[in-house]
Amino acid sequence: MTLTKAQIVEAIQEELNLPRKKVVEVLETLLELMKKTLENGQDVLVTGFGKFCVKDKKQRSGVRNITTGEELVLPPRRVVTFKCSGKLRDMIND
Repeated sequence: MTLTKAQIVEAIQEELNLPRKKVVEVLETLLELMKKTLENGQDVLVTGFGKFCVKDKKQRSGVRNITTGEELVLPPRRVVTFKCSGKLRDMIND
């Protein structure tokens, strides 16, 4: 089962007894801040949770088109990776 943004809002609302509108505003602000930081090529570290990193992928050969025999070239791009913290890894593996 996937944890959705709506479920996160509901859980925070119940835990902190805050109005739903305020919780949504704070969560959206946090996510926008994280997106802008990653867009600028900077990493996002959440202590005790993990680190979101921006990695540069080089141009590379892709799959071959079976009909034409033409080899596709994948352009260079940036991807976001996640590395969980040791604490989170330990919690998952217990």
